[in-house]
Amino acid sequence: MGWWQVGADTLANSRFVVSPLAEAVASLLVLERTAAAHPGERAWLETHLPAYRRWKADDPVSALVIGAALAPRWIADFLAPVPDPAPPGQAPPSFADELTPVRATPPDRARADLAEAVRGPLPAALDRDDLARRAADALEWVWTHTVLPDWPRRRRILEADVVARSAQLGRGGWADALNGMRPGIRWLGDSRLQINPHDNPPRELDGAQLLFVPVTPYQSWVCWDIPHRYGLVYPCSGALAEAGRIPVPAALGALIGPARAAVLLLLASPLSTTQLVALTGQGLGSVGRHLRILLDAGLVRRRRAGRSVLYFRTEAGDVLVHGAG
Repeated sequence: MGWWQVGADTLANSRFVVSPLAEAVASLLVLERTAAAHPGERAWLETHLPAYRRWKADDPVSALVIGAALAPRWIADFLAPVPDPAPPGQAPPSFADELTPVRATPPDRARADLAEAVRGPLPAALDRDDLARRAADALEWVWTHTVLPDWPRRRRILEADVVARSAQLGRGGWADALNGMRPGIRWLGDSRLQINPHDNPPRELDGAQLLFVPVTPYQSWVCWDIPHRYGLVYPCSGALAEAGRIPVPAALGALIGPARAAVLLLLASPLSTTQLVALTGQGLGSVGRHLRILLDAGLVRRRRAGRSVLYFRTEAGDVLVHGAG
């Protein structure tokens, strides 16, 4: 199995970060690997796959670049770089900021990364110097046409996942926060983090920064800027991944108000106030008022989990939601 030796300094310097570029790469993977798409991504695929296929047909060289870059067991390093988070207090990098280094990849490195991904020589059609530009253009197309229109909702889900993982870390340590994060990953103890089930040699992450990057598509990979930063991209799961995909029933919104209905709809699984704020985009005061009213009406209950208070629907809340739906 492949695992990383993660020292105390690296763990202390680790961070959860949101990356627009990683979200675009994950979406590109779904478009390319349609047969392996998660059932929850089918509606999204039906909306965007025809246009993506037309884009590929109009630019067969770029389609060949992406096909090579997203090989079955390896993603070309230059296409999916590890995020470079902004210092505390500064605005996080935008998609354009993150795409700039991809577009500026030297031709020799782009060819070498693609050859490593396909595990062999490149086709003659890829013996050219504009491979990185074409790959960046593909990511920009995916971002602009399939991710950006939905980015506010996706960002709220990603931020809520970061809150949830951070809470797990505080309650149960690294094993609780990382086990099950992505297929094949688990905390082995003795400062060892298994990153996949493959028979790869271990890697020492002494003094490096370790970043955990959630994405909403059901995709995962590792990335690095050796020896400075290493990243582990993982899919949001459960209620967070599905949040916002199911619209608020009109009847429920008319009965208790659309904002309060959105809160009640999300509470099929226990969530904290902070997570609800991130998922709904509503202010803390508004979410708090909705929760008080729902508690008084017997539609939700709450329980403490470590330092967090989690809210969840009661049977009466379930009946109301399902009846309105």
